[in-house]
Amino acid sequence: MAKILEHNPFQELLSKQGIAPLEAMAWTKQNAQSIRISLPKESDPNENRISLSPQAVTLLTNNGHEIVIEKGAGERAGFSDSDYLLAGASVSEDVAMIWQSALTLKITPPTIAEIARMKEGQAIISSASYQHLSSELIDAINAKKLLAIGLEFVEDNGGGFPFIKIMAEIAGQLILPIATDLIQKKKGLLLGNVTGVPPCNMVLLGAGQVVEQVARAAASAGVQFQVFDKDIYKLQRLKAALGFPVVTQVIDSENLAKALQEAQIIVGALRSDSGITPCIVTEEMVSKLNPGTLIFDVCIDQGGCFETSEASTIQKPTFEKYGVTHYCVPNIPSLVAHTASLAISNLMTSFILKAGKTGGVEEMLWQGKSFMKGVFCYRGFVTQASTGKLFHKPVKDIQLLLLSKS
Repeated sequence: MAKILEHNPFQELLSKQGIAPLEAMAWTKQNAQSIRISLPKESDPNENRISLSPQAVTLLTNNGHEIVIEKGAGERAGFSDSDYLLAGASVSEDVAMIWQSALTLKITPPTIAEIARMKEGQAIISSASYQHLSSELIDAINAKKLLAIGLEFVEDNGGGFPFIKIMAEIAGQLILPIATDLIQKKKGLLLGNVTGVPPCNMVLLGAGQVVEQVARAAASAGVQFQVFDKDIYKLQRLKAALGFPVVTQVIDSENLAKALQEAQIIVGALRSDSGITPCIVTEEMVSKLNPGTLIFDVCIDQGGCFETSEASTIQKPTFEKYGVTHYCVPNIPSLVAHTASLAISNLMTSFILKAGKTGGVEEMLWQGKSFMKGVFCYRGFVTQASTGKLFHKPVKDIQLLLLSKS
């Protein structure tokens, strides 16, 4: 019988470059690094999510990383301290010690008081929501020369934003159940179609992941809806993704004002690469809406697309203006904190495993350019263009800063 020779293209490539496979394996093993990671408890009472699940902790500790969690940090997400202990993490009440880890994982950005507990040069991954950031907070981060990665800025290999996408997917699936509850209580309306009774009208502003999820739920419930967006390409993508007929129009159309006045529910889910959502619906337009109309401003963390919007909270989610109910909760996925935490954990785990193999968080930035784009502060400088523009800070190129350090 002829002997079958195994062909390994990776080994062949290494050989052409004069690198033996065993040498490559030795380099990886030599440069692999155990990272001490902390998960402090969220100080915001309206934030229920946590960055790592117990399952993720098991995987990370099995790969040599050390995880320390503040006592009770996972309870609001449905994870007990014993879950984390069984997964191999340490649970501590020593807040000062927890903030001294090489890498800190949070959902909301750290407060100035929390930054004061950190050591110079530490790394932190958290949301970089403009609702929470401020010029003073940016200055405090840079004074400590922290490496700060904002989850909203991290890109995947296809140029998408995985954190925004997965949270938008969750938020989109929650909109219709929330709307159903509110409109039943306030107006006694059923959203869907009943024989002989017309269904509710809904207007969706935007054509991204949130609107896609809302549209699917609305179509299943028999709700009439129209989708408005500035970008024809995004509307085309949405129609293709949905796979069923949907009425789409451009926002600049004269039909928008009429559609808003006929709607019982309006969902604003426009996001901007510049960091500030354009105001599409003016205060005058809101004042002309029918009393009892329900507004959802899903992009309130970027300023909102309704002029009358103000950030609300999970504990007090709605307020009234001109007889119109506004729902402007910036962290809607926190309502299902267990599911949302599992989704975030999947993204975090992949990054940390790669960082460990390459020798640390900074080294990982060279290997994973998508996470490099997530850095908004590094070694005392703002490195993210929209953040610098928003807070009037000079911006340095992250790649040049990394080169100057090496």
